[in-house]
Amino acid sequence: MSSSAKEPGLIRFVMIGGFLGAGKTTTIGRLAQHYREQGLNVGIVTNDQATDLVDTQLLRSQGFRVGEVAGACFCCNFNELTGTVEKLSAHDRPDVVIAEPVGSCTDLVATVVQPLVQMFDAHFDVAPYGVILKPSHGLRILQGDDNGGFSPKAAYIFKKQLEEADFVIINRIDELEAEKVETLAGLISGEFPGTPILRTSAKTGAGFDALVELIDQRGEFGKKILEIDYDVYAEGEAELGWLNSSLKATAEQAFDLDAFLMAIMSGLQETLAKSGAETAHLKVIGLWEGFYGVANMISSDTEPLLSLPSNCQAKEADVVVNARVGIAPDELRRQVDAAIEAAAKSLGVFVQRQQTQYFRPGRPVPTHRFSDAK
Repeated sequence: MSSSAKEPGLIRFVMIGGFLGAGKTTTIGRLAQHYREQGLNVGIVTNDQATDLVDTQLLRSQGFRVGEVAGACFCCNFNELTGTVEKLSAHDRPDVVIAEPVGSCTDLVATVVQPLVQMFDAHFDVAPYGVILKPSHGLRILQGDDNGGFSPKAAYIFKKQLEEADFVIINRIDELEAEKVETLAGLISGEFPGTPILRTSAKTGAGFDALVELIDQRGEFGKKILEIDYDVYAEGEAELGWLNSSLKATAEQAFDLDAFLMAIMSGLQETLAKSGAETAHLKVIGLWEGFYGVANMISSDTEPLLSLPSNCQAKEADVVVNARVGIAPDELRRQVDAAIEAAAKSLGVFVQRQQTQYFRPGRPVPTHRFSDAK
């Protein structure tokens, strides 16, 4: 590995991948704050198959400039990715752009990194591509226990994400026993020998200095072109029901916003468990006059967590729910609606729905795919 200063005039492009619920948004928020404290202008680009993304709302609430590429993954909407960066540059050109791809996507070196390197080398200085490993599913998938509760096709995507990484980040070490962290590291090294492994906690900042140091490296990176079966990839991604829903919550008397968010999560945990549906990620954000709270659940065998408390009582709030679950989309919508209604009833809240999108992701069709790395 080699390190050198950023070339004048180029935007440093940092992409952090990883499976749904791996902790990409928290990591990117911490990374963006680091660069901001260094006096750099930072732009963030989030990505989803639909609009109303919790991650976008959260990062904007933290004061970051965020563009959103919605309707398809970066690889299938490459021109929108570069166009969004141009929009971020229109007012105050960023020194660094941090991109968060859809958590069910892979083959990003061939379809995003290499197109940037080979077609936009006059605009971007592309950083090493890091992928965050999600311990809750990663341990089960890499041990071959049960594919993490998913089918082999969905687990295929998970492994391909790790295979193309320049480095792998074991996140949430604050929540894991040291022995389990080393077990994960051993499994990664065994399956992907030679790939650097970092141990971090996006929540506490543990291991963050090493992450920044690695991202700042320059050298032979972004060249792991995958051999990938797009039929398996498409079928694995399509197993997930996908839902984004936005609503307005109001009440005559002030209600506990955090309790409302957690009631939605707990209700979904209960009903999805009865359905035997594996959760890839559930996330809900509530916003009111500068306050924001986030609750999430990252797998079927973990408890819902109030990851960012708002600590506020409100008479109204904007709420966004994102759900990625191994279940039919119409059934997912029914369960989400029921959980929202039950949570609202328990706290005396009136809910006005604004927009709901629910579907299975379509087959990925990349705008560009480079079979040879530069």
